[in-house]
Parts: sequence; structure tokens; C-alpha cells
Amino acid sequence: MAELARNGAGEGLWLRAERQTAGKGRQGRAWQSPLGNLYVSTLVRTRQGEPSPATLALVAAVALEETVSTFLFPGEGRGPVSAFQTASLGPGLRRGEPMLKWPNDVLIDGAKLSGILLERVGDAVILGFGVNLAHHPEDLDRKATSLATHGVTPDPQLFAETLAESFARWVSRWRDGIAPVRERWLVRAHPIGTALTARLADGSSIDGLFGGLDSEGALILRLADGTSRVIHAADVFLL
Repeated sequence: MAELARNGAGEGLWLRAERQTAGKGRQGRAWQSPLGNLYVSTLVRTRQGEPSPATLALVAAVALEETVSTFLFPGEGRGPVSAFQTASLGPGLRRGEPMLKWPNDVLIDGAKLSGILLERVGDAVILGFGVNLAHHPEDLDRKATSLATHGVTPDPQLFAETLAESFARWVSRWRDGIAPVRERWLVRAHPIGTALTARLADGSSIDGLFGGLDSEGALILRLADGTSRVIHAADVFLL
């Protein structure tokens, strides 16, 4: 995808692999890629005057959560929604519902369902999605899960097509401003006050309570001394 982006590939292109032989996660971690899961990449061509390209991480998260909800709860209206309907959904999550963790992890019952990576190539942002549809690893340093564990095993191609449609809607909204994306993200995230730890790039960790997102989508941590810390890049874990 990076080569295609450098050669002028247009926005809206999606590539799907049946499986990967060199999948990677955050910070160069290996990403297991068994047959039956979803491995797709797409790209967005950024334009002057748009929100920060980094906030496409939130766009990817809300689009994926919406897609997952569509398959887990068909017919319940938990999939595509208007940008103006998100406030009415409420923060309460049932067992088995997907939940967002900053910046773009989708969890079910606290276990990681997916991974999303962003890469900048010129004016393009490449977004790679890995979603555990049929399988999930058992030997990670955090809990993982799959949709199959929750009674649904979507066809990867159908899931990819649904994700592409959702992602295009949310990119369109994002181009007019980050506010509707931020609002949807917060509605589908863990509650304000959830205990978190953020592991920074220098190896240090910061514990605090979830204080929401700032206007640009950065994580706000409320610290024990009453101050707040704005986090722009970190691995975040629920405590």
C-alpha cells in the first residue's frame, strides 16, 4: 500500500489479504495472521484545512466499532448512525458490547479485538486494520478475543465491505471537523473516571483516571495530585 500511495493511488482504495506473513503491530510487535481474520489497508489523502491527520486514528476506531456492532447486534440499530444521534446512545455498555480505548483499540469485555496502525506517506495516511474474526492469540501480555468467541464469525470480505462503507462516512464527517467523531468516540468508550495507565515512548508510565479527550482528540488523564496530563502518544491499559 505504501508503494501505491507513493505512486499516486487515490483515496478509497482498499487492499485485503487472506493472511499475512509479516504482519506487525504497534512498536514493531508481531501480529499473528491466521486465515479467517481480517487484514485490510486503505488510504486517505489529506488536504489543507482538515483536522490533524493523527486524528484519523479516532475515525478508524469509530468506523470499526460501528462495523463490529453491526455484526454483533444486527437489527438493533447499533451500526450506522447520524453524527447527531450519538449523544442519545448513552454510555452504558452491555456485556459483549464493543468498547473503545484510546486511541483506536476495540475491546469486548476488556479483551482486545483488533489493531489499527497509521503510516504517513507524503500527503497520504495509510490505515491498516487487523480484526480477530475467527481466531485470537492466547499468548499475549493482555487479553484478546475474537468475534467467533461471541457467537459471530463474519465472512472477511463482507466485513471489509461494511467497514469500508462506515469508514467513508466517518471520513466525510471528519473533514468538516473532528467534533462528531470525538463525540461518537466518547459515547462508545469506557466511562469518565476509569483507571488507566499510559506507557510512554521513553519507558515511563503514568497512572490516572480517564478525563475524556481534548478538542484535538488527545487523551486527558486526571492525576492523583488533582492536575491533568494531556497524552498525545502512549500505549494505554485499563487498570
